[in-house]
Formats: sequence, C-alpha cells, structure tokens
Amino acid sequence: MATFMVLQHRSGPRWNASLPMEQQSEWPAHAAFMDGLVDDGFVTLGGPLADEHRVVLVVHAESEDAVRATLAADPWLGSHLVITAIEPWTIRLDGRTVAS
Repeated sequence: MATFMVLQHRSGPRWNASLPMEQQSEWPAHAAFMDGLVDDGFVTLGGPLADEHRVVLVVHAESEDAVRATLAADPWLGSHLVITAIEPWTIRLDGRTVAS
C-alpha cells in the first residue's frame, strides 16, 4: 500500500485576507513550486477548504521529516502558510482505480 501524508496549513502572518489567493504576494513562485510537486508525483491532492484560510494537501511521502524537507523550499512556507498538522494516512478505499 502507498504511504500518504495529510497536511493541514493555515494562513500565515503575510496572508492578506482582503485579497484572493492569486493576488497574494509571491503567488507566481508558490504556484510554480506547487505545480512542480504535482508533476514530480509528490502532491496527490491539494487545495483550500471553504473558509480559504485552511489548506489540505495529500502527499506521497514516507515520513513527516520527508514532507518538511520537501516543503522547506516553498516560498510561502512560514509567511503565507503555516503547517498545523502532518499525519500518516493509509488508503484502504480508492475509487480512482475503479475501471469505468
């Protein structure tokens, strides 16, 4: 079984609540970094929750240390996003693999 980690982020000190995500400072660098993680197969799913101050990521990683090491290069880490939780997640049901 694949090992996944579920991360929760919240808005950091440089997040401007009056602006949409795409107008936040350093958005192009953050978006390019995250797109690269998707292309590399590290990020499986990700996005903001309804309040748009919390974000969830599902990543393919073996440990919390591996997650933190990979995300350390994110230009938003610590400024626009702060990690609040990283937990291992074992997938037991996966509808993505069901043939249509």
